[in-house]
Amino acid sequence: MARSTKRAVPWIPIRRTVQGLALAAFLVLFVWSRRGGWPPSLVNVPMRLDPLAMLTHALSSRTLLVGSTLALLVLLLTFIRGRMWCGWLCPLGTLLDLFSLDWWRGKREAPPESWRKLKYGLLLTILLAALFTNLTLMIFDPLTILFRTLSVSVWPAVDQVVTASEITLYRVPVLRSMVSSFYGLVRPKVLPAQPAFYRYTALYAGVFLGVLALNLVASRFWCRYLCPLGAMLGLVSKVSLKRRVVNDQCRECDACVGVCPTGTIDPERGYASDPGECTVCLNCQETCPYGAIRFSWELTPAEWQTYDPSRRQALTAFGAVIAGIALARSGLLALRDHSWLVRPPGARENNLLSKCIRCGECIRACPTSAIQPSVAEAGLEGLWTPVLVCRLGYCDYSCNACGQVCSVQAIPPLSLEEKRQQVIGVAYIDEHRCLPWADLEPCIVCEEMCPVPDKAIKLETVDAVTPDGETVTVQQPRVVRERCIGCGICEYKCPVNGEAAIRVYVPSTLV
Repeated sequence: MARSTKRAVPWIPIRRTVQGLALAAFLVLFVWSRRGGWPPSLVNVPMRLDPLAMLTHALSSRTLLVGSTLALLVLLLTFIRGRMWCGWLCPLGTLLDLFSLDWWRGKREAPPESWRKLKYGLLLTILLAALFTNLTLMIFDPLTILFRTLSVSVWPAVDQVVTASEITLYRVPVLRSMVSSFYGLVRPKVLPAQPAFYRYTALYAGVFLGVLALNLVASRFWCRYLCPLGAMLGLVSKVSLKRRVVNDQCRECDACVGVCPTGTIDPERGYASDPGECTVCLNCQETCPYGAIRFSWELTPAEWQTYDPSRRQALTAFGAVIAGIALARSGLLALRDHSWLVRPPGARENNLLSKCIRCGECIRACPTSAIQPSVAEAGLEGLWTPVLVCRLGYCDYSCNACGQVCSVQAIPPLSLEEKRQQVIGVAYIDEHRCLPWADLEPCIVCEEMCPVPDKAIKLETVDAVTPDGETVTVQQPRVVRERCIGCGICEYKCPVNGEAAIRVYVPSTLV
């Protein structure tokens, strides 16, 4: 039979264009999510479009935010057209297509279909844990992975490259004017005025590179076997209104099987596919030489597959959640917070652990890089939630960006005046390390830097005798605890090498 010569719509170029535009929009919103950039209600749209993030937050916090309803658009698209989000709009999915690693993988056989159970098991575990107010496993959400990686690993690396280039080019006299203009254009609106430093950057980069490297095992391995958001949308796709069908023009040429990125086309079932696994990439339709593949309207639910969620899997997930939460809440940090666990303004009082989806938007918004993802200091239940590391940055007295940009209000959207009144810690002076105390050397940096109007650090002039027997007059700092808000600028600016001589702790009244 002759091949179909009907000229079809070039869907693959259209899809790739949409993918590129969606990825570009995500990156632009990321770049301008810094303080002084675009409005917070705009830059946090990608996270509010994430139905998994919004649903788990609603289950855990027992609240439904108005902004969360934006995720209903993605669910509506999925109900009508299947997992189109995954194949057309997801920024991580687009990067997996860009770095498909097909040339390295070759024709390696993909893992068995039963592996698809993994993502459904992870989805069930995340949802059940959310019912117990635990959102730790949201670290596996694809948008949080990407945003967190960009915030903590990629963008700081870009900043370092740009900074090194500026320093190098500025040494060329003819280029100095150009470099100065460029500096004024991008700092601090796009890049920080001072280089940003983050802890464990290699860890976050390694997780992201690991997701990409899984393409060596199978194309879109993450989407096939691990993505919890893909699993959620896959379940909705079971009842989607428009699905892939194969008509009697099929000649079993296997062309569609080789181009399916999720490997869901089954020759043994007449080249049918599972709408819960199909990302609507349209590769099969474009590749079919006989025009045997179409996407048509269907009103009956799709057939349940062996790898789809089962009662046993739900019970297993429930048991894993109970065991995991029991272990997490029986550790030392569950009894008493780490003394250095300084949270962003208002977050501690706002039940942060039951609301934070670990996206890292607050990390990106912080102009001083004070907000860092926690690893050990918050325990397993608080993994990758925001903490202030005052030796790397400080809570800017004139900034409330973290609360404004948080898409789930885990950090409350305090006004600037409210934020300035919020006590997040108290500074303590280590007299054995402080220069005026330990070495009788003049230093008033902490007092000078304190932004509190009445000064939370006072200088006391004393006469002291040095080890050589010489009498010297020196000003020694003291903290007025009832005035200190714990912003940490004193710790950040302390000139002592290593651990600062003045450090912000969390007093028992805040725990």
